[in-house]
Amino acid sequence: MNRRVRSKIAGSLLALATMFSLVSLSAYSDTQGSDRREDRRDDRGGARDTRQTGRDDARDTKDACKDAGNNRPECRQDKRDVKQDARGQARDVKRKD
Repeated sequence: MNRRVRSKIAGSLLALATMFSLVSLSAYSDTQGSDRREDRRDDRGGARDTRQTGRDDARDTKDACKDAGNNRPECRQDKRDVKQDARGQARDVKRKD
């Protein structure tokens, strides 16, 4: 190849690389909407963790109740109460402003 063709190819590749880098920067720009979405994701994650902790606590409560010799309906109700409290806490986490 002669020198002129090589310089045109190099210039075209450089222009193409510049164009792709500018397009990718504009595609990932942070806006207020993306910030709000990220905040909601964080809130949902916190609520999910709260519910999971509540489920674990409810299992432990039911096991302790059964070990204490209480009957099954009482233990089931204790478990439900613990899980319901966790759901309420998860709603509070999601609704915080």
